[in-house]
Amino acid sequence: MSGSLLFEAIIFLAGAIICVSIAKRLGLSSVLGYLLAGILIGPYVLGFVGEEGEDIMHFAEFGVVVMLFLIGLEIEPKNFWSMRKSILGMGGIQVSLTILLTYALFSILGYHWEVALVIGMAVALSSTAIALQTIKEKGLMETTFGSSSFSILLFQDIIVIFMIGVLPLLSNSSEHNDSTSAHTTSTLIESLPIGLQTLAIILSVVIIVLAGRFVIVPMLRKVATTGVRELLIAAAFLIVFGISYLMELVGLSPALGAFLGGVVLSTSEFKHELESTLEPFKNLLLGLFFMAVGASINFIVIANSPLTIGGILVAIVLLKALVLFITGKVFKLKLDQNLLLTFSLAQVGEFAFVLLSFAFQLNILEQDQMDMMLVITAVSMSLTPILSVINERLILPKFGTKESIKRPMDHIAKSQKVILVGFGHFGSTVGRFLRSHGIEATILDFDSNRVDFLRKMGFEVYYGDATRLDLLESAGISEAKLLICAVDNPRVTKDITKLVKTNYPNVELLVRAKNRYDAYDLINMGIDNIYRETLDTSLTLASDALHKLGFRKYTLNRQVQNFIKYDVASLKRLAEQPKRDDDYIFKARKELEEQEKLLEEDFKRGVISYDNHWDSEHIRNVLSKGNTSNNS
Repeated sequence: MSGSLLFEAIIFLAGAIICVSIAKRLGLSSVLGYLLAGILIGPYVLGFVGEEGEDIMHFAEFGVVVMLFLIGLEIEPKNFWSMRKSILGMGGIQVSLTILLTYALFSILGYHWEVALVIGMAVALSSTAIALQTIKEKGLMETTFGSSSFSILLFQDIIVIFMIGVLPLLSNSSEHNDSTSAHTTSTLIESLPIGLQTLAIILSVVIIVLAGRFVIVPMLRKVATTGVRELLIAAAFLIVFGISYLMELVGLSPALGAFLGGVVLSTSEFKHELESTLEPFKNLLLGLFFMAVGASINFIVIANSPLTIGGILVAIVLLKALVLFITGKVFKLKLDQNLLLTFSLAQVGEFAFVLLSFAFQLNILEQDQMDMMLVITAVSMSLTPILSVINERLILPKFGTKESIKRPMDHIAKSQKVILVGFGHFGSTVGRFLRSHGIEATILDFDSNRVDFLRKMGFEVYYGDATRLDLLESAGISEAKLLICAVDNPRVTKDITKLVKTNYPNVELLVRAKNRYDAYDLINMGIDNIYRETLDTSLTLASDALHKLGFRKYTLNRQVQNFIKYDVASLKRLAEQPKRDDDYIFKARKELEEQEKLLEEDFKRGVISYDNHWDSEHIRNVLSKGNTSNNS
């Protein structure tokens, strides 16, 4: 509008804050908020920024680049090998079947076979950015649906390298040469013969792998020796920028190069440092990318042929959803997990922009064909959060959950007094310990595949979303004495806690907290029994360390109990204090000093140091001396 970069930045930030806040208030995904913000501020609605959204898309795609780099860092070769069956199996079926059916559809519509094949490859790719962001927001990464989605998306991110490598072979060489002579060469491979373009693509991948091992890691070691953190941040961005530039120079997707660079560095000692450095930038840049996608929706193209574009869009989404559902059935996903997979990945993804643009450069696609597919891609991405809401609120309650809840909940409701929500690593430890002491619990978990697996192992586990009151009632909460919430997601934990306190205040809650800050929120909600993941384990480690240095075990156990007592009292005093201001920092420091002073006084007074009752080591020493004197 004004051409000012500052003005555009203000508009983007204001649009994001307003639309995402409204979306979250309505219980929707933040991705939908970003997309709506992009549509509103884009050239076809309010017209604040962007010439058809294209001038910001290149910068916005850097969010996807950073995300793919971080995903690559998480994929260690040994983990990749252990996931090979799900990656190659689920990903292979989904991609190949989608290409085949889409190719058949567009061939029937009268498109040339090369065009139909390119569109088929583009349609086969889902949006890694939207899917993973939504899965992580909802805390579903550890479910069967989460791991299955990750496997399929990972296969797509890898196979797109080969798809781009194949495109030059589909190009008409004479037309391509005419095209390249008509405009200035923008990439290296455009000036090469068709046969050498694929070789150049493979060579660029090899260069990234070798550079990661022999150039980047040694450079990071040199930077780390300086001890200057901002240099490491600069080095992290240099790596991502450098790899992205190389891939762009060759004519490929920068995101693909970043992903490969991440995989190469996943086994280096700088893996976690790079993750923590880039993570805050990733979320902000991804938000910008989603807004750019919304702004890039060309409503003029839609207005020129709404029925054609609408019909093809519906056909593609339905076709892709069908393939995903079949893939889930082949791998025996339960209905609820399969529906989540189907609705989450039914869109066309961001790599389709890259694939379609490259095909247009090679004269495989005509201008109107590319415009149509770019619009369909952007609209399908925008529809994904809406489809997910429809699935979760209308379809899953009637089909997914209903099928899994057929199990005999009435029997448990009459006999068990403990309900345990969440049976992952934390919850299963609690459940096993209770059962070893003769206490059975009604166990609820939101991953139906894990439910069946644990049932085979002898656990009485039931599928269900514990944020639903009707499910808790069918599980017997009206007669329960305790509800143990061992869920990994703090947001879900708060929803369950609020639901139980409001409707069944007589049920005592024992709640897992991820850290001190989650504990503050739970205290302010009136929860007394809070169990921080990091507290007991860290104190056990510290106690063992002191024991190895000569301190008595029983003395340390008493000191651990005192530490917990003082820390819980401090936690309650600090819970009402805002956590970001200087006053909180001052008070927190004073609390820490007071805790250490109290513990030191306990020790110096001799209340602990001479308390040897029930100290097994002390008793053994006394008995040993007694036996020695008797023998003499």
